[in-house]
Amino acid sequence: MNKRILIVGGVAGGASVAARARRLDEFADIIMFEKGPNVSFSNCALPFHLSGLVENSEDLVLMDPHAFKTKYNIEARINHEVLTINRKEKTIVVKDLITEKKYEERYDVLVLSPGANPILPCIEGINNPHVFTVRNVVDIDKLNQYIKKKDVREIAVVGGGFIGLEVAENLRLAGIDVSLIETENQVMTPFDYDMAQILHKEMMDQGINLILSDGVQKITHDEVILQSGKKIPAQAVIMAIGVQPETTLAKEAGLEIGETGGIKVDNNYLTNDKNIYAVGDAIEVYNRLSHKPCRLALAGPAQRQARAAADHIYNIPARNTGVIGSSVIKIFDLNAASTGLNEKAAKKAGISYDFVYIIPGDKVGLMPKSNPMHFKLIYEVPTGRILGAQAIGKGNVDKRIDVIATMITMNGTLEDLKELELCYSPMFGTAKDVVNVAALVGLNILHGRFKQVPVTRVRELVENNACIIDVREKQEYEMGHLKNAMNIPMSEFRQRMDEIPKDVPVYLHCRSSQRSYNVVMALQYMGYDNVYNISGSYLGICNYEYYTDQITGREKIVTSYNFN
Repeated sequence: MNKRILIVGGVAGGASVAARARRLDEFADIIMFEKGPNVSFSNCALPFHLSGLVENSEDLVLMDPHAFKTKYNIEARINHEVLTINRKEKTIVVKDLITEKKYEERYDVLVLSPGANPILPCIEGINNPHVFTVRNVVDIDKLNQYIKKKDVREIAVVGGGFIGLEVAENLRLAGIDVSLIETENQVMTPFDYDMAQILHKEMMDQGINLILSDGVQKITHDEVILQSGKKIPAQAVIMAIGVQPETTLAKEAGLEIGETGGIKVDNNYLTNDKNIYAVGDAIEVYNRLSHKPCRLALAGPAQRQARAAADHIYNIPARNTGVIGSSVIKIFDLNAASTGLNEKAAKKAGISYDFVYIIPGDKVGLMPKSNPMHFKLIYEVPTGRILGAQAIGKGNVDKRIDVIATMITMNGTLEDLKELELCYSPMFGTAKDVVNVAALVGLNILHGRFKQVPVTRVRELVENNACIIDVREKQEYEMGHLKNAMNIPMSEFRQRMDEIPKDVPVYLHCRSSQRSYNVVMALQYMGYDNVYNISGSYLGICNYEYYTDQITGREKIVTSYNFN
């Protein structure tokens, strides 16, 4: 008798299980059940329909049931909801949402890929007709049609994660006034606060009304009232505060739920029922760096889970290496990518760590479209094992973060990264790539060759009138500098040693930390043992300070900003 594989959920993980199973077994009966009207759609591309980058919502649907049947001999039943699982009888009860008819289907293997649902807080007005979520093609089409029909000019997006930022960006590109509201003090939690400040500046520069550390209290027909009492005009509201795994079916069937709220699975993505697998956004996964369970709603891991589950159905071994969480996003003119642990996650996991923050050029400076790249590398102390990285810039941040993700997966260290041989051309990068530079700086810090202070401490240093030396040239200094910094250019410091004190800590910076590093090293050889390089230097300081300066009106610590 042919193997009968039933799959709950026809997007990403579910469709991938079906396709892989078909490649392994031409004679299996494979049926997918999808509650919505579409299977195999590009949910990651949904926001781009709002700006017209994806012109037609139909283009978001990658494959319809007819194509699944004719190309793969897979039956995809849309508008069919699986209501219950009868584990003892190995059957499911399904409801045809069009005809309202209920029926049973038998399975040999059942795969759950129900995804996740948007989190909707219990606040007044949350069920108003002008409040939307963005999880599927129907959602995005409904939102887009509402905006056009009602000629909406002001929209509030609630939530500063991937969906929130991409929706906000694409609405802004469509010419709509957008307010983005986030209860935390930063957007994009994969990034540390110092890196997120760069994104805050970009959003402000592009006309987004960014509101942090404030939540929604009430939604009316034309505004959002915040917990602070502030009122934000909005004729439409998009809720994007996060998702929760869809585990209703699993719970009712008595399947085990993990400590993070996702369906618990083993290394082969089997639940506690030997005939039921689960993959995708609904499951709990293992973080290989923190050594703790987590949830990770990303398409790449879901695809790998789907393949591994299908392989195990057919007794093909697969290695489960856990997840590290690699992602990338475009925010107007900036690209931002991250992988592995950030500082917050490393602290939470109890890992001893340090970090490098550098701002090299993403390609040779003589080349067109060469720009600074903000790069932060997290590594374990004392082993030098690479834990994570974050990169923001106009260039190829994804390439650099992919390199780091590979190194993490291979248990690479700073020494490994230093020796990594990468392709080079002036049009694509530098002979010593961003990641190589980060490794070299990290090794210097790890081995105590010099000391650094982060940009997060510079305001404190300025306000306490610490001894700060700006080693840029005079014309650079005059274009903008820290208010209490003394200008001793790198080209002059050997002749002006008498101006550099030995009895107090001395903090040096330049534009991006390279020149100041050279001066720090020279001073150490000359007997100075209390000198520090300011990580990130003037570019990093300006990017870190700017957004908060603008929204609070606090006194600036620089005479003029420099972002180039």
